[in-house]
Amino acid sequence: MRLTQHSGGRVANAAVAGTGLLLAAFFVFYLGRAGGSDLRRFVTDLVHVPIGMLVTALGLRVVLRGRGGRRIRRAWTFITVAFACRLIAQVLWFLEDAVHGPPEFPAGADYWFIAFVPFMFAGLLLLPDERRSRVERIKLSLDALIVAAGASMILWYLLLGPLFVDHDVPVHRVAVAAAQPVGDLLLVLALAMLMMGRSAAADPAVRLLTAAITLFIVADAAYGYLQLHVGFGGGMWPDLFWLSGEYLLALAAHRTYRQGREAPRPAGRLGRINWLPYGAIALAYAVLGYLAREQGMYPLGGMIIGAILLTVLVVVRQMFVLRENHDMAVTDPLTGLANRILINNRVADLVAQPPRADRCSAVLLIDLDKFKPINDTYGHEAGDAVLQAAAVALRSVIRSGDTAGRLGGDEFAVILRGLPDSATAERIAQRLVEALRTPVVLGDLVLGVEASVGVAVYDGHEPLEADQLLHRADLAMYAAKRSGRARYQLYDAELDPGARDAELRRAIENDELALHYQPVVALSGSTGVEAGEIVAVEALVRWNHPTRGLLMPGAFVEMAEETGAIVPMGEWVLREACRQAAEWSGCVPGADRVRLSVNLSPQQVKQADLPAVVTGVLAETGFPADRLLLEITESTALEPDEQTISRLEALRGQGIRFAVDDFGTGYSALSYLSRLPVSILKIDRSFIAGITEQPRARRVAEALVHLGLAFDLQVVAEGIETAEQAELLAAMGCGFGQGYHFHRPLKPIAAVEALRAVLRTA
Repeated sequence: MRLTQHSGGRVANAAVAGTGLLLAAFFVFYLGRAGGSDLRRFVTDLVHVPIGMLVTALGLRVVLRGRGGRRIRRAWTFITVAFACRLIAQVLWFLEDAVHGPPEFPAGADYWFIAFVPFMFAGLLLLPDERRSRVERIKLSLDALIVAAGASMILWYLLLGPLFVDHDVPVHRVAVAAAQPVGDLLLVLALAMLMMGRSAAADPAVRLLTAAITLFIVADAAYGYLQLHVGFGGGMWPDLFWLSGEYLLALAAHRTYRQGREAPRPAGRLGRINWLPYGAIALAYAVLGYLAREQGMYPLGGMIIGAILLTVLVVVRQMFVLRENHDMAVTDPLTGLANRILINNRVADLVAQPPRADRCSAVLLIDLDKFKPINDTYGHEAGDAVLQAAAVALRSVIRSGDTAGRLGGDEFAVILRGLPDSATAERIAQRLVEALRTPVVLGDLVLGVEASVGVAVYDGHEPLEADQLLHRADLAMYAAKRSGRARYQLYDAELDPGARDAELRRAIENDELALHYQPVVALSGSTGVEAGEIVAVEALVRWNHPTRGLLMPGAFVEMAEETGAIVPMGEWVLREACRQAAEWSGCVPGADRVRLSVNLSPQQVKQADLPAVVTGVLAETGFPADRLLLEITESTALEPDEQTISRLEALRGQGIRFAVDDFGTGYSALSYLSRLPVSILKIDRSFIAGITEQPRARRVAEALVHLGLAFDLQVVAEGIETAEQAELLAAMGCGFGQGYHFHRPLKPIAAVEALRAVLRTA
């Protein structure tokens, strides 16, 4: 299927290119005035036929095989029928004009040329555009009618007026002759509505259609004028316009098939198109002025000049009102900066522009760090003064062509265009940070504020929507706040939770994760095993990042928890640890006595299918349930619900044991120790660090050990780094320890060697 599509695309490309060469050759033939008038008429009429066939075939291709949405295909169904009508007309005209000689008006082809109009009119109106409110639709219709009314005056002067005053012409000939300019007025109306719509006018295919229909209208007007005054035959100059328009129709159909989308992305408001109604009015008065030259100043001349002046003054006044209304609609009334509407439009314009070599743009989001306390303490007057001072600071830093705006509250935005590189954006951001530190004096008050700035650079090479670019700047701004405020932060993918989530999930799929193991040893012989013997190993995850090297958990686990990637990551850790530990049991004597400790994230504990997942991993790897120890953090155990307790009880029923990790760092009541099926308590390393030097730290650690023993729990001390710490903890009654004093986290091979060395001597 894909091969067929590619071959069909090559055929279409070749046909469009070949037709372009044919048309170019014809222009050389025609403008070079080769051959006599009969040959020129024959060749001209003939060239229309293959171009018409190509146009119709490409239109059918869009309708039958186009990748656009239903609205695109519906519109192009009407347009293709219009193409077919025109093809029939061209074939008939060739037979009537080139073969049998110049036909009498109306020829059979004229009826098919007229039939082209209603189908093209319907197709143009059905082309998809952005949604509009009822008021916007009415305004657009009125503007389009103004354009059509201006065009009607031209057509009336050239074609319609002479037809209706010539009483010697039969009625049916008048009707056919009038149908063409009336149809052209309909097409003018449709084109005006298209070109004053934002997203349709931004579509290259629509622009090609518009240019083609414009050429047809010019040629039709010339055809009608020539028929009235000197007669028309094939090979006259309007054919050049028709042929050019037909080739543009082929390009429009080809482009529509290739781009295959439901509707183009809006590219901001096209200001030049909004001048169409005023241009139509000017054109209409130009025609009146031209006609008035034949009249005396009394009575019509002066009245026409007065009407023109009155209309010009009304239009100028309306323009000033519109400008004032526009300024009010897009300006923040407090600061005089652009408001959110204008900022959004400017960002949309920015991302719609094609990329420029060695140039980039940037969007900066600025949030005042100390604004809320000022506003709450000193009132809105002080808050307004701070916001106005911030606006002055923004204007003092940015260039005249840049845009500064207030999005709302104490949040501002700056749009920088045409920067040489991202370093320039960073320098401007730093200057903004410094400018916004300037104190604000209000009466006897000196108010100090600072700002956090997020910078998102855009070079045009990556397709982005406006809201995506603003979101990047927002992420960078909040990263600046987290990093200490009063600074700027440049966006990179590391700040994007979505990108980080995708990267973490790819790391799982691409086997970029690895496990290290840190042993847990007995501190004294009172636990039933010899002091120093390894009783468990804790699986610790690492990330072999393809560009950043080996990453510790602190670099990615928190982000994994935020994005939800921690769930598949935790399942991978459990499966891989059980698989490796099961292998050790077969190659290391005594390893079948060593427990495996694996951490469960809070999100894993909340999973309804946690028992099924753990049971499935144990069955898959062959690791015994009674040697598996699952560690949950104290934050997970703060307020355990009944579902959590039920899931953990189900796992304990299979022989799996549970430990509370990081004990002492939470702020919960101790009742959870009796409610949860916990058998081991792991004291956080922060309570171990100072026990040899600080009596208070020693007393706290001893209290925690005794607390665990009071609940009949085995106690493991984390972070033991010296022999003195190990001896003190053993004296307190702590049975087990873990830390650099005994073993650092070990790669699997090193962990096996450590197990062999310790278990051999045990």
